[in-house]
Amino acid sequence: MSFFHRNSVPAHVIFVVDDEVPLLELAAVILGEKGYEVRTFTDPELALKEYEKVRPALVLTDYWMPRMSGMDLIRECRRLHPKQKIVLLSGTVDQTIYTGTGVRPDRFLEKPYKPGELAELVQEILAD
Repeated sequence: MSFFHRNSVPAHVIFVVDDEVPLLELAAVILGEKGYEVRTFTDPELALKEYEKVRPALVLTDYWMPRMSGMDLIRECRRLHPKQKIVLLSGTVDQTIYTGTGVRPDRFLEKPYKPGELAELVQEILAD
């Protein structure tokens, strides 16, 4: 199924990766209302498998998840596509988590975020 903006332009595909289902659902509603095609994943390894098939315009990933951290996911996405746009989301760490790692997201958004903050950030990043 294909999603389109109101002006018939294909929607940007956005991957949202978070092990907390309510946060995935919230992001999907916020971004879906803005016309984006949102694909949600509770497992970063599954997101990475899908990523190899469909390159999204943007990846939003939580930091703390079982088996694979958000930083690991960022590292793998950037290995496959060095210019991939990525936002790291977290309520447990701050931006210093990626200082000196050689891997960094384009932006960091602290949880809990307001719906407007997420929508604005996504719009800004995709406009670049």
